[in-house]
Amino acid sequence: MFTGIVREVGAVVAFDGSRLVVEAPGTATGAAVGDSVAVAGVCLTVVEAGEGRLAFDVVPETLSRTVLGGLEQGRSVNIEPSLRVGDQLGGHVVQGHVDAVGRVRAVEPEGDGRRVWVDAPGTVLGYCIEKGSIAVDGVSLTVAAFDDDGFEVALIPHTLAVTTLGRLEPGDEVDLEADVLGKVVERLLAARLS
Repeated sequence: MFTGIVREVGAVVAFDGSRLVVEAPGTATGAAVGDSVAVAGVCLTVVEAGEGRLAFDVVPETLSRTVLGGLEQGRSVNIEPSLRVGDQLGGHVVQGHVDAVGRVRAVEPEGDGRRVWVDAPGTVLGYCIEKGSIAVDGVSLTVAAFDDDGFEVALIPHTLAVTTLGRLEPGDEVDLEADVLGKVVERLLAARLS
């Protein structure tokens, strides 16, 4: 489990379609083989750790549902180690189980921050509520608005500086994870009504 509070921006060292190697010195020093780490919002298991790098095996299921398949050497990725008992939950509950890939519709400056619209499939939009939570490339964000095709988030200067979201441009693809609490409520209501 994660919080969507990115701890580090890492860089892709190599990716051959199944083994992903990321340079993440801050996270790598505390990571061990078998640990879960969110990379661009995707929960992956560490298979090698050392020398400021982490390696992960990425299976076809993950590649088909996320943006990881398009990663190239040098690409920046958000990194978050999993929560440990007693850690502060500063964002919202994020599982690292990406629901869908979205596409950035627009990026507009707003004071020192930015407003970003992301087009998303109905499987994600159905869980969007104003002031509700959503994870974009693993970053816990608040939905500012939504329409029939997507949602808008307001990014503060800190988020722009310490995550990859400051580099977003229209047309970019991003990993999306809807708030798990909405999914649980939906499932419980469906069971009760049937």
